[in-house]
Amino acid sequence: MSRSRRTRAVVIAPAALLVLGACVEQGGAGRPAGGPGAAASKARGAESVADFLHRVLPSGASGTVIAARGDDLAYCGGFGEADRASGTPASCRTVYDVMSITKQFTAAAILKLEAMGRLRLSDRISRFLGPVPEGKRDITIDQLLTHTSGLVEAVGDDYRPVSRDELVRQALASKPRSAPGEAFHYSNTGYSLLAVIVEEASGEGYEPFLAGHLFAPAGMEQTGYVLPRWPRNLVAVEYDSEGRSQGRPFDHPWAADGPYWHLRGNGGMLSTAEDMFRWHRALSDDRVLPERARRKLFAPRVRVPELGDSYGYGWAVRETPDGRSVWHNGGNDWSLAYLTRSLRDGVLVFWVSNHAHQDGKWNLEEKAEELTQGIADRVRAEDRRQPGPNTR
Repeated sequence: MSRSRRTRAVVIAPAALLVLGACVEQGGAGRPAGGPGAAASKARGAESVADFLHRVLPSGASGTVIAARGDDLAYCGGFGEADRASGTPASCRTVYDVMSITKQFTAAAILKLEAMGRLRLSDRISRFLGPVPEGKRDITIDQLLTHTSGLVEAVGDDYRPVSRDELVRQALASKPRSAPGEAFHYSNTGYSLLAVIVEEASGEGYEPFLAGHLFAPAGMEQTGYVLPRWPRNLVAVEYDSEGRSQGRPFDHPWAADGPYWHLRGNGGMLSTAEDMFRWHRALSDDRVLPERARRKLFAPRVRVPELGDSYGYGWAVRETPDGRSVWHNGGNDWSLAYLTRSLRDGVLVFWVSNHAHQDGKWNLEEKAEELTQGIADRVRAEDRRQPGPNTR
């Protein structure tokens, strides 16, 4: 479910969803680096993840890749540059806009509040948003989470200055696309309303609640809108399809506490590959959400006609012969990110690019499946080559 700042979100086909692996290293400019596992693979005649990425990634693209199985980090490497003007290479510690992947944080916050007894997913939105006009009175929190509220995709540009109250007013005044619960319509507006509900139900700001109840327990110190206070040089510059700098995410119009409300809650979160690995680990145990809440997060709830997959709460869900996999992507006019997890074997792959398109030459969106599946194949093959326990 990538989004564009001009054309807004569009549903696109998912990348392959299964990876597992063996080698770890942080990359530099131009070429992803491989660790000892990569060298061992080469010695055995097999292509490593690093060599695969070096072969497949187009010249000029930049970003970071991370893969893991359960708690075991399999590979991490940067490619290209996070900032071309300074020559700063992309790395595992580079901070990127993860775009619509933000939705899973919002969904997890809602489930955390349910576990705390502050709300029910069956609650109508009027409990938290005040008077709701006829035609929207039956919208529930569950429907916002699953994009079945009937709300429009967006009510304004991502960077247009708009307050929380104005966002609510615009959303409630918008013409519905369908009756509540009737159909899936991807809605960034709905996830911004969920961020409002997080604030109303918790009595805290949206980002402070996530920081205290999700990110801190997960050990994610580099994820947020403004609270991490990153050194500027750690944050990736984004580049458009002609290779022109579009600055860093917060160089666009932002409020003092993060993006304005057309983007807040549905996108714009900044994070690193390392923190996305920490998020993956936290979703494997009770440190962020109890097991019952995690089952709700990943349960298929509504079919997405364009994909053939289902949508859960902030995640797309795919049933495969090898078990359930969950994924989400994010995109804008400049960047692209994919996060996929296999629930059967705890496998993760996350990749993000701050320059995802080059006019007339390449588009990482078109390479998404090849990239993800290629990483999967090579890390899985490396895992199979590792010697088993000595039983003698």
